[in-house]
Amino acid sequence: MVHEDCEREERRPQQVVCYRAELEPEGLELEERRESKDLLTDSLAKKFTVTGLTRPVLTPLGGTLELSCQLSPPQQAQHMEIRWFRNHYTQPVYLYRDGKDLHGETISKYVERTELLKDAIGEGKVTLRIFNVTADDDGPYHCIFKDGEFYEEHITEVKVTVSSSNIQILMHSPNIKGVMLECHSGGWFPQPRMEWRDSKGEIIPATSKSHSRNGNKLFNMTMALFIKANSHRNVTCYLQNHLTHQEESISIVLSVSVSDPHFELDTLWLEDISVILYVMIVFIIKLVSFIYFRLQGKCDGMVATQKIWFM
Repeated sequence: MVHEDCEREERRPQQVVCYRAELEPEGLELEERRESKDLLTDSLAKKFTVTGLTRPVLTPLGGTLELSCQLSPPQQAQHMEIRWFRNHYTQPVYLYRDGKDLHGETISKYVERTELLKDAIGEGKVTLRIFNVTADDDGPYHCIFKDGEFYEEHITEVKVTVSSSNIQILMHSPNIKGVMLECHSGGWFPQPRMEWRDSKGEIIPATSKSHSRNGNKLFNMTMALFIKANSHRNVTCYLQNHLTHQEESISIVLSVSVSDPHFELDTLWLEDISVILYVMIVFIIKLVSFIYFRLQGKCDGMVATQKIWFM
């Protein structure tokens, strides 16, 4: 590469004298790098972006989920690779390449439950459809369009939801201090809000709360409340799905107030009955044992007598 330096001679202002000189090797290499960088920048210039829903998509458990993504500006996408995946690029939920659906490269649990709608692929739009949604389908989904070495993606967040109307309140045996209530409800996703409320709708602090998850990853909720003497008569177990705001509740009316003196008498009577039953059971066991050993002793005596007689 040749570089020209031109200077005007002082003696001849109108005449331009140009000096041609070859660039040093280092300068030549730098110039080539700049040209290569410009070419690379041009080749990687954005051809498109991928758009889709920016808000989370709510889908019911067991339902059908549809997720769409679109090239912008709209353009043909039949020749591109289209990949949907969850957390790992190499484990696609769905893969389309060279005009074919590659089911053999997708995660096995999605093979029979997914399809890619390509009616608008000529405009760069596709829709992933997932059947029989489970709790495991909750989370982010990446949609990637790849054209040669260039690619762009869009991420959509999926929220699986399910509520349960199966709620039960169990009451343990009362005593002179009060009564223990337990509320149970299973089959929720995500984990619901759970609380006790009084007849006025005011929140009553729970004695304890716990949860577990079943084989389908759904939440089973348990909440306890100890009602002391001179306390609440009517209570409600309240649950809410914070995504759909669906509410479920069940109330219990204590037939006898724990502040009622008859309640204390009844609980004392129950305790007395328990003691009496315990004493009776112990007495019966001892009586049976006594009779058994007496009979066993008589049998042994008769056997000994028979042996002496035969001798």
